[in-house]
Amino acid sequence: MFTLIQPHETASNTHLMRAMFRLRKRVFYDRLNWAVQVSGDEERDGYDDLGASYLVWHSGDRSRLYGAVRLMPTDGPTLLHDVFWATHGRNADLIGNDIWEGTRMCLDEELLAQDFSKMDAGRGFSLMLLALCEAALALGISRLVSNFEPMMSRVYRRAGVRMQMHGSADGYGRRPVCCASFAVSRQVRHSMRQALSIAGPLFRPSVPFMPPCQPAATRVPAMLH
Repeated sequence: MFTLIQPHETASNTHLMRAMFRLRKRVFYDRLNWAVQVSGDEERDGYDDLGASYLVWHSGDRSRLYGAVRLMPTDGPTLLHDVFWATHGRNADLIGNDIWEGTRMCLDEELLAQDFSKMDAGRGFSLMLLALCEAALALGISRLVSNFEPMMSRVYRRAGVRMQMHGSADGYGRRPVCCASFAVSRQVRHSMRQALSIAGPLFRPSVPFMPPCQPAATRVPAMLH
């Protein structure tokens, strides 16, 4: 199941939130050696305290977390503009309350192998991208933007996503970091479902959405890392 945890729902989803932070630590700190903030067995940063939403992939009983991605509107503090600005040259076209960044996308490949023996990690990431597109449509998001290492480009192609490249830069890790975005629309969703042979929706909202976008003036302006 793919579920969106909105800011007002984090306290009622403590188990999934903690599982996500632990997964992020295993993926980004232990395996990828990124310079991220770690406390005990969890990885989290200041952006997690700024009203982020999270798309999470979990088992039907919510006891197992397979993957997650953090979502934030780009008219407030984001990694995209505060940290990875060199990958897009401070592109003002990537700022808007209907343009959201996706960060910290990760999968628990061990759990996936246990529960979905015929699914490889590439397929798992592709399904997450489709569910992300579906959730974005429900939220009224017009464009999703992210930073990623070059190897992820083939995952986007496999998922039927036509990415618009905005640039890349060195200096963030062992490999260059790219910046790209894709438009969110019913046609894009249809193309992704065709590419992945998915007949119906992966994402089904479980509760009514709160207004997703706040005016920029009401968001915390501080840059947090």
